[in-house]
Parts: sequence; C-alpha cells; structure tokens
Amino acid sequence: MNYKITEIDPSEYPHVVDLWEASVRATHDFLPEEDILFFKPLILNEYLKAVELNCVRADSGKILGFSGVAEGNLEMLFIHPYQAGKGIGKTLLDHAVLLQRVDKVDVNEQNPRALEFYLKNGFKVIGRSEVDGLGKPYPILHMEFKPEMNQNQVLNT
Repeated sequence: MNYKITEIDPSEYPHVVDLWEASVRATHDFLPEEDILFFKPLILNEYLKAVELNCVRADSGKILGFSGVAEGNLEMLFIHPYQAGKGIGKTLLDHAVLLQRVDKVDVNEQNPRALEFYLKNGFKVIGRSEVDGLGKPYPILHMEFKPEMNQNQVLNT
C-alpha cells in the first residue's frame, strides 16, 4: 500500500496521545499502569512539541501512526495496534531515514518486536543503557542506521 505522510497540527496532540497510549498498551507489556500514567502528560505537554511530527492517516483523516524526529534521532514511532503489520511503520521509518536524515534510535530492550523491526530495516545495536532517559529501570538499546550491513551481520552482533 502507498501511504501519504503528513504533518501533525498541535490541535491534534490529544489524538496522538490516545494513539500513543493504545500502542504502548499493546506493545509495552513491561510498563506498569503507573508509568503509563506518568508518561502520558509528558508526551502531551513536552515530548510532542520537542520533535518534528509526521503521520500516516486514513482516508477519513484519522491518524494511524506517527513518528517524531529531533536532531537525527527517531524519538518516537507508534502505530495504532489495529494498524500494525500494514507497512505504516516502515513508511514512517523510510521517510525519517531518507528525508529527515535519521540515523539513530533508542529502543526498549523489553520490546522485542520493535528491536526486530529496526534490525530488519538496517539498524544495528551499538550500545545499551540500564535505565531510560528519566532513570527508570527500563534498559535501552541504542541503535544506529547501518545500511551497508547485511541481515546476517546485524543479527550476529
């Protein structure tokens, strides 16, 4: 399917946060409820305005998935759980890499689907932190885009 990428208006932030929450609940089973509730206002009030936001929309205009980029880092990539596996994440990632010059992403170690997605798409693990950026006990894998590496090289790191 051919998806069109559009920007997100600040008036749409509440919808973006709803999508973020649905995605997190579907993919981040390691996060307790209190941490989802902790992160939710940070996403809405700080993180969304700190990145360049793009999205894929349904014909109705509803946001199906979104990405946030800052200074060559893919800071966020979330797809509505009912839209997973349809190429929306790949479309957003390709846009970020090719047009926004993204070459780095951090991934929760406890999110194996995300890790596999980035490995399949040319990223390689280059480091690890025991805690996330806020000091919470969620190990982070630091990844870098290495398109010259083939699949076997990436998986054997």
